[in-house]
Amino acid sequence: MTNPQGPPNQDPSTWARPGNQGPFGQPPTERPTERINTGGPGHVPPPPAGQVPNQPGHIGAPHPNAQRPPTAPPNFPPDGPTQKIATPGPDPTPAKKKRRFLRDPLSILLVCIIVVALVIAGLVGAELYARHVADSKVAQAVACEVKDQATASFGVAPLMLWQLATKHFTNISVSTAGNQIRDAKGMKLDINIKDVQLKDTGTSKGTIGSLDATITWSSDGIKDSVQNSIPVLGPFVTNSVTTHPSDGTIELKGMLDNITAKPVVSGSGLQLQIQTFNALGFTMPKESVQSTLDDFTSNLTKNYPLGIHADSVQVTQTGVVSHFSTQNASIPAGGNDNDPCFANI
Repeated sequence: MTNPQGPPNQDPSTWARPGNQGPFGQPPTERPTERINTGGPGHVPPPPAGQVPNQPGHIGAPHPNAQRPPTAPPNFPPDGPTQKIATPGPDPTPAKKKRRFLRDPLSILLVCIIVVALVIAGLVGAELYARHVADSKVAQAVACEVKDQATASFGVAPLMLWQLATKHFTNISVSTAGNQIRDAKGMKLDINIKDVQLKDTGTSKGTIGSLDATITWSSDGIKDSVQNSIPVLGPFVTNSVTTHPSDGTIELKGMLDNITAKPVVSGSGLQLQIQTFNALGFTMPKESVQSTLDDFTSNLTKNYPLGIHADSVQVTQTGVVSHFSTQNASIPAGGNDNDPCFANI
């Protein structure tokens, strides 16, 4: 029987292939599921059936009893040496600025000027304080003597600090308010003191080279003083005072009398010498009136401290001006037997 003609049989029929082959040929050999080795020891699965363990040239699972080489740790780059984090140190810039500042002549000059200014300010403060203390002590001593307010000031040169250090005071000026000198109303005192040397000897606190004092006694002050010295009858004896500079006399007028007197220097003080005396309605001896006036002026112008005495007297349009002075006077120690007004000098 003849086979029919047809296309050549190039490939064998699928039916002629082995049963375990597909259209793409023999399938790959199935391998058992393997566990990925993480580097540590673990259970190694047994090899599949039909395979000889440790067969050279055969790739397969290792023998379960074979010694596995230790897994090397992962290669990490070696750590560098431990480094200490440096803390930020002081900025060298200020030191450079300081060196640059010290090399700058203008900066050095400014520093010197500031230092000198501070020194001068300190000296000025000390000078002012020393003057204040000294002025207060002298003013208090004078105010204690005259029973009136007083102000004192020392000369500008030399410096008060130098005068205190040497205890030598060249020039001191003192003025009172003009209210009174002791019981003499309306008297004003102006004093100029020179060459004061302080040296405590127990009985004296030092010496005064010279003292010149000008006392101004107003007409109203004379009237008030006379009235106060004669209780009750004072206003009747003297109710007004008139000065006559031409002949150097003063006229005391009252309701009962009219007295003309001339101020003169007598001893260490002043005296009112009666020139004329007229009593209205009664007769009074001139000597008695003169004695009364002498007692009055003696209590007011004599017995000044430091040996101060009257040198001259002059009648002006507004009153009487007199000059008092002393030389090489000893300053009282201010103890119990001495003048207490000089205790704080």
